[in-house]
Amino acid sequence: MIFGHDTESALQAAVALANSAEGSDTLTTVRELDEWYAEHRYTGRRDGDAAELASLRALRPVLRDLLTADRERAASLVNTMLADARALPQLVRHDDQDWHLHAVSSDAPLATRVVVEAAMAMTDVVRVDELSRLSVCADQGCQGIVLDLTRNRSRRYCSTACANRNAVAAYRARLGARQPSGEPNTGT
Repeated sequence: MIFGHDTESALQAAVALANSAEGSDTLTTVRELDEWYAEHRYTGRRDGDAAELASLRALRPVLRDLLTADRERAASLVNTMLADARALPQLVRHDDQDWHLHAVSSDAPLATRVVVEAAMAMTDVVRVDELSRLSVCADQGCQGIVLDLTRNRSRRYCSTACANRNAVAAYRARLGARQPSGEPNTGT
């Protein structure tokens, strides 16, 4: 584990939320928000309405800016986000999670909690100068954010779909290069 569990979880949630706007929008209904909420194990206040959905959708470009910023800009964005939310970091323990940081109350709006958790996670990323763990997908047709938590820093694609698409394209290119000139390439 590169970062603490809470940092990794907050980064994964922020990346998933930012990437939900890439390609086919995957956050258009309250039901899709419910799925994101459950997948990323958020706790606390949940309104479950169109206004909450709209506030989370509005965060996507904000999170994208944060997650793709250089170190100086990321630090500035983090400080602004935490100040705007009047964040007050506290150690908490709940459900099956051991002690970790929360910086706003559990009854704060979900969008506020998401921003603050992302900002708190980025404090760890900035402090240990690990911004190289965040990048843009290597697929030329995709702008998804990649969170690389691998030990050898080998993740290049934001999703399995992008990785598979590029692997197939590379395979086809290799296959085509092996074909004698003038013969059609019948490989798939």
